[in-house]
Amino acid sequence: MSISVGLGSYLLVGAMLFCLGLYGVFVKRNIIAILMSVELMLNAVNINFIAFSRFAPWASPGTNPLIGQVAAIFVIVVAAAEIAVGLALVIAIYRNRRTTNVDEFNWLKW
Repeated sequence: MSISVGLGSYLLVGAMLFCLGLYGVFVKRNIIAILMSVELMLNAVNINFIAFSRFAPWASPGTNPLIGQVAAIFVIVVAAAEIAVGLALVIAIYRNRRTTNVDEFNWLKW
């Protein structure tokens, strides 16, 4: 007996990871934890890209099966650039404010 994992299973895992990342963005107060939650959301999108490229109806033998993988690699590259810029901003903010707590950022208040 063979157990096959279908598209629905991958989409469920991707949705759970995305919801977990969204929860982290809304609940966490540390900016580094918020950045990690955003990365978790981007990884959930990558899982969906790869799953759709493997199981989608348009992924017939005559089409290019690498479309989802290329999209996932693009998201990984953008996420790496985003994390580099984000950590640079966190370091600059920490040098000025001596905190990474989001609740204490009040630059735009009158």
